[in-house]
Amino acid sequence: MKRLESLPGWSRAAASGLLLMLLAACSVEPTYKRPDAPTPASFKEAPAISAQDAGTWKPAQPADAEHRGEWWTVFGDSTLNDLEQQAATANQDLKAAAARVQQARALTQAARSAWFPSLDAGFGPTRETASAASQFLPQNNGSTTTTLWRAQGTVSYEADLFGRVGSNVNAARADAQQSEALFRSVQLALQADVAQNYFQLRQFDTDQGLYRQTVKLREDSLKLTERRFKEGDISELDVAQARNELASARADAVGVARQRAASEHSLAILLGKAPADFSFPETPLAPVVARVPAGLPSALLERRPDISAAERAMAAANARVGLAKSAFFPKLDITGALGYESATLGSLFMWSSRTFLLGPLAGTALTLPIFDGGRRRAGLSQARAKYDEDVAQYRQQVLVAFREVEDNLADLRLLDDQISAQNDAVVASQRAAHLSQTQYEEGQVSYLNVIDSERSVLVSQLQASRLTGTQAVSTVNLIRALGGGWDGMPATAAADVANSDAQQQIAKR
Repeated sequence: MKRLESLPGWSRAAASGLLLMLLAACSVEPTYKRPDAPTPASFKEAPAISAQDAGTWKPAQPADAEHRGEWWTVFGDSTLNDLEQQAATANQDLKAAAARVQQARALTQAARSAWFPSLDAGFGPTRETASAASQFLPQNNGSTTTTLWRAQGTVSYEADLFGRVGSNVNAARADAQQSEALFRSVQLALQADVAQNYFQLRQFDTDQGLYRQTVKLREDSLKLTERRFKEGDISELDVAQARNELASARADAVGVARQRAASEHSLAILLGKAPADFSFPETPLAPVVARVPAGLPSALLERRPDISAAERAMAAANARVGLAKSAFFPKLDITGALGYESATLGSLFMWSSRTFLLGPLAGTALTLPIFDGGRRRAGLSQARAKYDEDVAQYRQQVLVAFREVEDNLADLRLLDDQISAQNDAVVASQRAAHLSQTQYEEGQVSYLNVIDSERSVLVSQLQASRLTGTQAVSTVNLIRALGGGWDGMPATAAADVANSDAQQQIAKR
């Protein structure tokens, strides 16, 4: 076999290029495989759902012109639909997340640029004093000072030996994908927060209506008590008690109004508006009838954007293990310069002033690390430990996702029974209050019986209202825990839809 030095010039160049290609193909990056995560066969708390109930939930379709995961439409509320649209357009947190996606994509492009040579051009003089010894002149000749003019282009390139550049690109690409998944997570959280705040605001409206009715009843009771006191049927104690109950009901009503104002302000911020520029008309909450099927547990690993983000973090950490490994191997930097060089500006661009340089201006082209006090080994240990950390966080995120789904499934299953029992309690308390009022007017019981029965009615009604609000919020939480409205959509299609949403947000900046 011929030695490389005995080959012709073009053959040596071809052989060198082939050797570089082989070395570049020898990447030391570990092959990435998504670690296994514990996935149950079914959800423990999922109730049996009939075909009729399952039909109330419509999966999003991966169509560009149609809705993209608009899961809130399952509630059939046009006001909520409008609020969600406003939040998607103006929410500042979502705009910030879209900007982070843009930053991550720019970093990926910067990493990819290392696959190509960089070209520069320069022009300018260099003032230099050369010693006599450097020119092999006698010591008594002294030094000479000259001005050297240069106009040249330079090219530099780092060969991708052992996958050094490729691993960095893979890490940056995974970081960008993680940023896109985090954008989808912020988007889903925003949609859920808007829906939850909307239902809570309407629950406060229901509570306000109940307190208005209670205040009206207390006022009527006070009038009746004052009339009977004037007639001498009762003592002044009953009048004082009636006035106390009226004042307490009015104070509680103000407390609910204060909570509603804070909820309205929170909703305004989610919509990207100042609280002074937003007001929501009073709208009592109606019971939520949407039933969301839980689907297959394994689908969580594809739908949940936070799980996708954790998985992409593992991929980036795996690529950085390869980048840390490549530091143990040689590094090849190729540089060259072509242009003109002259002692005078007038003769700079003459044909005889042309110059050429191939190789580093300082140092060597090929460097091989020998000793660094353990710095590279520490860097590799850090990269491996970071990968292990991301694996643990990924598996923990999967467990948290399953817990959130189970929690909300249990809430919805038990809330149905609790709401039914509470409605019975409301009916019974109203009947007891009617009987107490009748017996009081006939003088058979004291006013304390009336007060107790009316309090029971109010407490029962308020509890029923809060359970209705909790049911709506739990429904939203379940949809959020399931990853939004991407049921039935392939994971790749869901990612394309989310990426398109991110691009639209970025384009609006």
